[in-house]
Amino acid sequence: MGSIQLLLAGFIVLISLTPNSVEANFYQSTVPVWGQDRAVIYNNGWDLELWMDQSSGSGIKSKREFLFGSLEMHIKLVSGNSAGTVTAYYLVSGGDVHDEIDFEFLGNVSGQPYTIHTNIFVQGVVAKEQQFKPWFDPSADFHNYTIHWNPYQIVWFIDGIPIRVYENHENAGIPFPNKQGMRMYTSLWNGDNWATQGGKMKVDWSSAPFVARFSRFSPKACRWQGPRSISECSSPSLRNWWTSPSLQRLSYAQLGQLRWVRENFMIYDYCRNPKRFHGNPPPECHRSRLV
Repeated sequence: MGSIQLLLAGFIVLISLTPNSVEANFYQSTVPVWGQDRAVIYNNGWDLELWMDQSSGSGIKSKREFLFGSLEMHIKLVSGNSAGTVTAYYLVSGGDVHDEIDFEFLGNVSGQPYTIHTNIFVQGVVAKEQQFKPWFDPSADFHNYTIHWNPYQIVWFIDGIPIRVYENHENAGIPFPNKQGMRMYTSLWNGDNWATQGGKMKVDWSSAPFVARFSRFSPKACRWQGPRSISECSSPSLRNWWTSPSLQRLSYAQLGQLRWVRENFMIYDYCRNPKRFHGNPPPECHRSRLV
């Protein structure tokens, strides 16, 4: 076995042994938020379907809040004519000055690709969107969508491939989400006022009900237990595996994957929209090539 394989094997063992690993059963780990009769948990709690019709969509949230770690979800998106639908998988804190880390999947008419919309709110401030077209059909099968969040960076992964990085530049006065616990939310809802071609394509209700499927929710993360967790979840230790030096930056191979995604599949980057910010983009855009 090569050195890379040994490293990965050790990493997996470390994750599996950490006390912060959380059972990923939807019955045990989540509660409905809205559209309860359209959120269907099955297979003894290991799988979930969210439904949307003209009356309502649906959504769930995790019972626990987390601060740092990896939160994975396998998702199979709405198939066929999904125009106007939004399937969301995200982390969000409470309160008005909230933090949020988003995966949103914007549907399209049959035969046209989804848009993968990523965003981050820090202390209530938004306007940090990046969008991508997938290199696969996300409605044909399940794919792994992971939010990896530690004191140094946030990385959005699809099937183990990094598509976006948001680095911690607090030392330069740029806020970073590291002081509030966040819950996992996932939902399916009507966003046809903006989601598909800027709102030009509406939901075709004759195709309802729309169904998104979720499986293998795996929150390998530090449980938020109030303000004391700010230091407990961020202190470097074997227990806090996400603080490992090897996870503080992307590896050389991961940087290559990130460039491949950005060069071939990125369709919008807020840092490259000078008209939006009148030629003065947010400060993190000047700090890193990876935002």
